[in-house]
Amino acid sequence: MIVPMALLLAALAATSNIAFGQQTEGKPAASRTGPRPMLAIAEEVSLARSAAPLSISAKARVLVLTDTGYAVADGGSSDVTCVVNRSWNVSIEPHCYDSEAAVTVMPLELRRNYLRHLGRSEKDIEDDLARGLASGKYRLPARPAMTYMMSPAQVLYDDDGSHVGKWRPHLMIYYPDLTNRMLALPEKPEMRVGMVTGSGAESSLMIVLAAFAEPPSSHR
Repeated sequence: MIVPMALLLAALAATSNIAFGQQTEGKPAASRTGPRPMLAIAEEVSLARSAAPLSISAKARVLVLTDTGYAVADGGSSDVTCVVNRSWNVSIEPHCYDSEAAVTVMPLELRRNYLRHLGRSEKDIEDDLARGLASGKYRLPARPAMTYMMSPAQVLYDDDGSHVGKWRPHLMIYYPDLTNRMLALPEKPEMRVGMVTGSGAESSLMIVLAAFAEPPSSHR
């Protein structure tokens, strides 16, 4: 089951003090396709590392978006990779990936981000990723693959492109073909215990955490 952003927001709002509806005023609608604004490298590195606690992100490899794709801004010294995802042209979605997620989930997400940056249609993008999976260019996780999305600097958008602010901090544990039923979770989001979002190759168990990681300034 693919869970729409709006349904997730409703579930999160029910278990937090965040009033999502109040954060949309004065914010322009976003676009899936088209150029993503380029950030200063130091700012993007800081934002990327803010996705996880410093104990995890301080020595991570960091990638940044350029007009020719993603480039290594900091080679790091650990198996973790951090990046700012841009599923909308003006969104800020810091993620850190463990070693398995960095070679499976991340390449798919970064390819999707970059093709959107170039203005490609969603159908063209999904066809491109499907060809990559079929050819072996990309592979699916062979074990649970974890990503951290704990940044207090998230700038997120709803399915219709409306600004919704930030979610609560959470982990996403990817494994192909997960379902809520397999994990004995209710179909309606129950964020006190987690839920499966996405489907098929990119399904993941989302687990909400109690606190955000350190603010971006502390990662510089």
